[in-house]
Amino acid sequence: MLNVLIVGASGYAGAELVNYINCHTFANLKKIFVSKNSLDIGKLFSDVHPQFKNIIDLRFEAISESFLIENNIDAVFLATDHDVSHSLVPSFLSAGCVVFDLSAAYRMKNSTIYLKYYNFIHQHKELLKNSVYGLAEWKEKKIKKANLIAVPGCYATCIQLALKPLIKENVLCRANMPIINAISGVSGAGRKANLNNSFCEVSLQPYNVFTHRHTPEIIEKLGVPVLFIPHLGSFPRGIIATITCKLNSCIKTVDMYNIFYKFYGKKPLIRIYEKYLPSIKAVEKQPFCDIGFIIKDNYMVIVTAEDNLLKGAAAQAIQCFNIRFGFSETESIL
Repeated sequence: MLNVLIVGASGYAGAELVNYINCHTFANLKKIFVSKNSLDIGKLFSDVHPQFKNIIDLRFEAISESFLIENNIDAVFLATDHDVSHSLVPSFLSAGCVVFDLSAAYRMKNSTIYLKYYNFIHQHKELLKNSVYGLAEWKEKKIKKANLIAVPGCYATCIQLALKPLIKENVLCRANMPIINAISGVSGAGRKANLNNSFCEVSLQPYNVFTHRHTPEIIEKLGVPVLFIPHLGSFPRGIIATITCKLNSCIKTVDMYNIFYKFYGKKPLIRIYEKYLPSIKAVEKQPFCDIGFIIKDNYMVIVTAEDNLLKGAAAQAIQCFNIRFGFSETESIL
């Protein structure tokens, strides 16, 4: 049994992590932590997330680094703000823990991005250099050896999973950048109350065009420029992205299916659609990324969907945990 801590367990993604680890055959959830100024300190997990009443009744505690050293912790999940993860990761690594960070603090190799997009100067460039990007279907070999796994962003996950096979097979026309229109539910903004994510205020609308934090992540990891236009939708959870791209030549639909199945045919959390296009309903509260597409002439429209809290966060983090420690990739997920 591996001893596990979860920091930031009161948030939406953190709660999903707690549920997965609680169900994991080979993991022992030792503590659930929140920040030292959190209003949830002392509350039961099931008080904050009542769907888990009589299932998970652990009590939230203020984060304590000394607990790590004293209790032989094997793995830590950080479902915390970017600047908090940035500060905590070095201590956890020094204590001998394998760290799975759901923030962006250690995702990108270009440290200058952090000041521009996240408003802090990165102080741990060596750790940044050695972190492994946890896009599970593409980084399995590196994840197996890593001590710091940076779990990708929710938008970045579904967009990369859709486009990476095309880039690998060199079927995209490089003269025309992919155009991505993606819509996320309001849970992507976190649990903290805010007028901008109040259901009485939210309308379907684009936001942070050209400036969204996932844009440099997507471009760095894909290796090609994209035009990313995020939208906020008036629904709780899920992401659906419609990606328009031009192909190098007239590629048949069957050829494109062969490309997707080449890369994802044996990947349990990727579902390829052949008759329909993905929807939010199909992935809500499910750990899958669904991919479908339509080709006409030299143009291709890819539709990809995921639950932003699961495949876009907690499920992918647990997938990386399973890969890292040699368990079945879908242990506690399916």
